Amino acid sequence: MSFFSDERAAELRDLFFESAQELLQALNDEGLELERHPNDAEIVRDIRRTVHTLKGDSAACGFKELSELAHELENALTPEITHAASGNLVELVLNAADTFDSLLTAYQRNSALPATDHVRNLIKRLTEKPQALDGGALKLEFMWSEYEQLLAEKGASSGARLFNIAIEVDPQCPMRMAALQLVKNVLQGLGVTITIQPEGDMLPENISTIRAILATFQAPENIEKKIQIPAITRRTLLEDYLRPGQPREGILSRATEAPKETPKAVAPPPKPAPPAPEPKKVEPPKPDLKTVPALLTVEEHDGDAHADAPSPNPFAITPENLLRVDADRIDTVLNLVGELIINKSMLNQTLSDFGKQHAKDPLKARFADAMAFQAQILNELQRAVMKIRMVPVEQLFRRFPRIVRDVARSSGKECDLIISGQNTDLDKSILDALSEPMMHLIRNAVDHGIELPAARIAAGKSVKGTLKLNAFYQGNQVVIELTDDGAGIDRDRVVEKAIENNIVSEKEAEKLTDQDALNLIFRPGLSTATQVTEISGRGMGMDIVESVLRRLKGSIGIQTEKGRGTTFQLRVPLTLAIMQALLFRAANRLYAVPLGSVVEIARATSQHIHVVDHHEVLQLREQIVTLVRLDKLEGRKRQPQSEKHKVFVVVVQLGDRRFGMVVDKLVGEEELVIKALDDNLVATDLVSGASILGDGKVVLILNVASVVERLGRAPSGNGSRKLGASA
Repeated sequence: MSFFSDERAAELRDLFFESAQELLQALNDEGLELERHPNDAEIVRDIRRTVHTLKGDSAACGFKELSELAHELENALTPEITHAASGNLVELVLNAADTFDSLLTAYQRNSALPATDHVRNLIKRLTEKPQALDGGALKLEFMWSEYEQLLAEKGASSGARLFNIAIEVDPQCPMRMAALQLVKNVLQGLGVTITIQPEGDMLPENISTIRAILATFQAPENIEKKIQIPAITRRTLLEDYLRPGQPREGILSRATEAPKETPKAVAPPPKPAPPAPEPKKVEPPKPDLKTVPALLTVEEHDGDAHADAPSPNPFAITPENLLRVDADRIDTVLNLVGELIINKSMLNQTLSDFGKQHAKDPLKARFADAMAFQAQILNELQRAVMKIRMVPVEQLFRRFPRIVRDVARSSGKECDLIISGQNTDLDKSILDALSEPMMHLIRNAVDHGIELPAARIAAGKSVKGTLKLNAFYQGNQVVIELTDDGAGIDRDRVVEKAIENNIVSEKEAEKLTDQDALNLIFRPGLSTATQVTEISGRGMGMDIVESVLRRLKGSIGIQTEKGRGTTFQLRVPLTLAIMQALLFRAANRLYAVPLGSVVEIARATSQHIHVVDHHEVLQLREQIVTLVRLDKLEGRKRQPQSEKHKVFVVVVQLGDRRFGMVVDKLVGEEELVIKALDDNLVATDLVSGASILGDGKVVLILNVASVVERLGRAPSGNGSRKLGASA
């Protein structure tokens, strides 16, 4: 039976898929935290609450397989089992998180569900050992969810007393299958059962203790007497809920033994005590579906008032000032803002033309004031919309501790990940695109960079390797740095593998600088791994990393020291929708490049340009800059020029290297709205987009990385002088 329309049900499923990803990430985080603090009961309670929420939400959406598996896992997270589980519990939690993720993917794609036997076997292996205590006091530990605590507080407000109750079922109980129902019947006669664990109607084989919260007006002595059921219960324990471990009105928490007798037949449950004042029935709060899109499911049980619903989470119960908006809607608003920016440029151009024709017209000043006010408001609107698209890189970084842990374990290494700068904001579309490249870099850092423990000890290092992940702003770019303290990249090994794979010839290899040699790892088909594994060694990945960065109008650089470690530095723009650009002309064509890529602009004459190894270079202070002639984009042959002919050199930064783009004329800076180009119109990677100026002209936005790679390798023309020739 569905309580919602098809449209509402589809909306709840979409909400569930989004919230479930956060729950799975929380489950991964809690599993890793449990690995660091294996005896922390609070972490286990957090895990159980997360699984409980996932179970309830998935059941509400009709995802039976996921709900049932989460229910089995929740039942395994009892104090007895978790105390005996030790490190096995961590493996169970992390494997369960992976399986939950696979189930979610299958539900979203309407594909076949993956097998869950592996997780169920782990649960069985963890819980099949006898959990009954053979002596000593019954351990009183309770792990109530926030929702259960909320119900308990409501029960306390009715004036009833609240008790934690633990009942250990006798291992020799002849009717174990009915034990849970018998206990429920007894508790029903004593008051209102706020919650009871385990759920269901039958006691699972791997669980020997029943726990409950009871709201009652009965005296504690009467409760203790009633919950001792001959041949069913072995030990019982009563505790004040509000003051756990402390006496309440002279009542001490204590465990009592059931009478040692073996009747011929199982005694029926005792008759209810004389009627006591009827406590108010505790009901779960009813959600307001108009304001809180919570995913709820309520299970009715015979004789108890337990409501199974998700504990509060960021999606089930949201603050009143929080709105979740589809990204497409934000993109639509941003596109409209972009059109307004184009319109602003057109008005500015019109105002400029008006000023030239009517220099003394008094309306000129009024138009200028109105335009200045409009520009101010538009800039604020643009910043506000852009801020909506910005999300902290923490959303990306928080996935990586699990990856580092799994890769390190599979390769027999030990490694810590230190994260900083996680509050740095970045456009969500860029953040999503960086997910795969970053995961590949981190896997490589652990698999290739960090040495085995024996090798680290021999090198005088600590047994455990360290990865550092940092993000920070630099101008209008975000820089992400990944540093390891491993073996570093062997330059000679890289060059050797490049020659083996016919990426460079031996003659070309002799002329490579150290940085050029390191950049060979971004060439397709090159891998320095000695063997192929599931993690690396196939020569695929680093070239894809660089191609993704190019598509994002970013760059990647490498710094390495043999035996000390390696740093990868990724630079990406804050956003891909609107950017500050430098406009210039080359071969009578108008071009633009992102202003964030421009380091400086120099003016040079032909006599300052020299040729080294068939490439034009320019010496700027103490640095030699390779030049790129943009007139080659038009396929024109450059005419010889006099030594005094002046050119502009736009110096751009790509990773750790600088290049100079030779242009004919500088036009100025402009805020551009990037428009994607149809591949059928522009079939080249040299242009990343286009924009429209205020006068209606179209400007092509160059992909700086592709232009430098394509034109920087081409031999120079005959119009330059050899380095070292007389001036």
